[in-house]
Amino acid sequence: MASIDVNQISKGMKLEINGDPYEIVDYQHVKPGKGQAFARIKLKNLRTGNVVEKTYKVGEKLEVADFEEREMEYLYNDGTFYYFMDTRTYEQIPVPAENLGEKANFLKENDTVQVQFYKGEPLSVKLPKTVVLQVVETEPGFKGDTVNNVLKPATLETGAVVQVPTFINVGEYVKIDTETGKYLERVNK
Repeated sequence: MASIDVNQISKGMKLEINGDPYEIVDYQHVKPGKGQAFARIKLKNLRTGNVVEKTYKVGEKLEVADFEEREMEYLYNDGTFYYFMDTRTYEQIPVPAENLGEKANFLKENDTVQVQFYKGEPLSVKLPKTVVLQVVETEPGFKGDTVNNVLKPATLETGAVVQVPTFINVGEYVKIDTETGKYLERVNK
């Protein structure tokens, strides 16, 4: 396993700490007036989802996690697992539903995603930055209701409920930011 110096870390890098995989969410290099410089690192445990903050002295070595990302196609879910197929080998892999969390709200059958593996174990799924989904249920907008930033709930084809502007109607397609779950724009299909 490779190790790197604390000075070489970057956001998004995967590390192994005490046998668990972590992703660097944020970091800050600190050079105090007295004493040795150090790095304050915010890490997300990729198994549990917990975020912790750790401090390391400059010069310390950190272990890079044995991590792999593979392009896979989402097939279906049975309530307990989400099933993905490797687009090269056609191997099907189950990923526990709890590992997906809120991301599952934006998964559509046949979508291509990146499945992240740690030592051969599928840990999580990395969605595209945005997805285009159809609105299947929402209240109709009212003529003259043009006040800026008026939002209403809309149910999307995946079952996710997001806030959309009042001019969005059933059957229209909207672009959603998968990280925040927020409406970005209407899309013509």
